[in-house]
Amino acid sequence: MDGTEVARGIVDTNTIILFERIADPTSLPSEPMITAITLAELSVGPLVTEDPTERALRQMRLQQAEADFDPLVFDAASARAFGRVASALRAAGRKPQARAFDAMIAAVAIANDLPLFTCNPADFGDIEGLDLRPVTHPDA
Repeated sequence: MDGTEVARGIVDTNTIILFERIADPTSLPSEPMITAITLAELSVGPLVTEDPTERALRQMRLQQAEADFDPLVFDAASARAFGRVASALRAAGRKPQARAFDAMIAAVAIANDLPLFTCNPADFGDIEGLDLRPVTHPDA
C-alpha cells in the first residue's frame, strides 16, 4: 500500500482468520467488510475438523464474523463480474474452479468497486480490474 488509509474494503476469508494476528492494522481498511462467500467458508470450518478445541475456535470465529459484519451478497452484478474474473484466470492458464470461492470474492469486490485486502495475494493474481491490496501474512 502507499500509506494512504482506505476507508472501506473487503477482507478475504484467510485474512479474516488471521485478523487478530496481523501486525500492522494500518494495512487493513478502517471499515473492513466481508462477503457472503467468506461467511459460507467460515461456516464449513467447524464441520470439517475432528479436533474439539479447533472446532470451538472455528465456531467462535464464525459467530464473531456473523456478529461483526453484514456481508456483501453475491448478486447479479457480482455474477457478471465473475464471468470476467473466470475469463481472466483462464487466460492466465489458471483454473477458476480450483479457486472458485476466491474468484467469487474478487467478483463481489469488483462489482462493488471496493479494494480487496488479502494475506494471500497470489490467490488473486491475474484478475483484471481487481484493486488488490496485499497484507503482510503474520507468519511471513
